[in-house]
Amino acid sequence: MANNIIFKGAATALITPFKNSKEIDYNQFASLIDWQIDSGIDALVVCGTSGEASTLTDEEHKSAISFAVKQARGRVPIIAGTGSNDTAYAVELSKYASDEGADALLIVTPYYNKATQKGLINMYNEIADSVKCPLICYNVPSRTGVNIEPSTYLELSKHPNINAIKEANGNISKIADTALIIKDKLNIYSGNDDQIIPILSLGGIGVISVLSNLFPKETSEMCKLYFEGKVDKALELQLKFLPIIHALFCEVNPIPVKCAMKHLKFCDGSVRGPLTEMEAANEKVLVEQMRKLNLNV
Repeated sequence: MANNIIFKGAATALITPFKNSKEIDYNQFASLIDWQIDSGIDALVVCGTSGEASTLTDEEHKSAISFAVKQARGRVPIIAGTGSNDTAYAVELSKYASDEGADALLIVTPYYNKATQKGLINMYNEIADSVKCPLICYNVPSRTGVNIEPSTYLELSKHPNINAIKEANGNISKIADTALIIKDKLNIYSGNDDQIIPILSLGGIGVISVLSNLFPKETSEMCKLYFEGKVDKALELQLKFLPIIHALFCEVNPIPVKCAMKHLKFCDGSVRGPLTEMEAANEKVLVEQMRKLNLNV
């Protein structure tokens, strides 16, 4: 485990509530942040993939980060998504979030134009040089088309501001290779809800979770049980939630989780194009799984 951990346990990759997809609903955003914290979540991620950062305007992106920091009032760490496929813009946004009091930054690999491993090293180091708070490198090749190699993580670990990895490449063998190489130089977080326990078993210290939008207490508890040595009980929770995890990813994230949070009255469920409302048949399955887990929908 690397020093100065950002959080240990579960961080929710928060949705951004909208009013008919047109503007951020800050009243709902405040309610959601407070409910998450009151439910025992360990940290919150704003303006990430689940927060639809790619369709927020610059003004909205900055406003959402500032709002979350103020609403949390230091009760849990706020991690701001400030990555981009334009290094200069990522630096600008990261500086803003750091100055506004974000506790850490989640930096996705560049998408579309992508990058070589050398390009990734240059980008992450440039961002890390520009801010005061720690960085989490976000590896999600299914969305970006680029994978951070274990040797690249080792090189990045030399920078004092590069603290952790959100690993969502889905390849447990590759993540094991990374854990072997970096040892205690970087902290590892699962980026996939169906791999929380497998990644904890490789030395991970938590998860950045979509599931915890619905189940903050239980997702955090899953991690705590594992850390307490109650592996069987932790695994029991992992398997218990697998069906709803599958339902939450049966369409591109965050379409299903936005739909689920609509049923829990935390938002109107609207998403911004090119995302669309959830297909009726898939929504039916999702609601069934929510009811099986005793959610009031």
